[in-house]
Amino acid sequence: DHRNEYDGIVVSHGTDTMAYTASMLTFMLQHINIPVVLTGSQVPMNVILSDAPDNLRLAFAAAANCEPGVYIAFNRKVMRGCRSVKVRTTAFDAFESVNVPPVGEVTSDGFSIRDHRHPQPGKSQLNTKIDTHVSLVKLFPGFDPALLHAMAKNGCHGIVIEAYGLGGMTSIRRNMVAAVGELIRNGIPIITSSQCLYERSDLTKYEVGRLALLEGAISARDMTSESAITKLMWGLGQGMDVKEIADLFNTDVAGEVTLD
Repeated sequence: DHRNEYDGIVVSHGTDTMAYTASMLTFMLQHINIPVVLTGSQVPMNVILSDAPDNLRLAFAAAANCEPGVYIAFNRKVMRGCRSVKVRTTAFDAFESVNVPPVGEVTSDGFSIRDHRHPQPGKSQLNTKIDTHVSLVKLFPGFDPALLHAMAKNGCHGIVIEAYGLGGMTSIRRNMVAAVGELIRNGIPIITSSQCLYERSDLTKYEVGRLALLEGAISARDMTSESAITKLMWGLGQGMDVKEIADLFNTDVAGEVTLD
């Protein structure tokens, strides 16, 4: 309500779930007309040589200079919020920008912004309607597809599956593909991403992915798991059905996915 009174907004946040919050805010604050920058620290501010003061200074610089959007500022890097992942538990360099370069960085020459992606035009509004009855599943050899049916039976409305490699899943013996198809026909969208942190899932490359694609699985492409699960929550919160969720995941809302 008061955003137009400020050039930008800085939000201090715990690091463990900051990537999830930044991703969710990306969808809740579509077309935001100022920068919103999240930051935190690996060491509490009241501890000598904490990383908190430097991260806060960086966040304020980003809030004053970046294009409108949602960001994470951490350890001399400014990253698009929906592309950020926490990759280290204790080191100061805790976050990385996955599959796209950081938006800005502190170097010996000062603070420089190198990504000038302009937001898509539209009216800025807050939309907090979400459905948290979702699940994020990481496949492993021996995974029982019956567990997916159990999730649906107990009120799960959508699932993101971190599949193997480019997005493959088993179709013999433990038939994940058949389970995915059945759930989709029952109105539960299934998003397929890769367990690999970098590069994209591509269900068209191998039979183990093509079969899932034929059953209606929706590819997350090069999205982070944090971004995929929050995008699914947001889409379901708008009352979208499986086809509308598929259309949403085929749309780049705010830089969270590479469609080319």
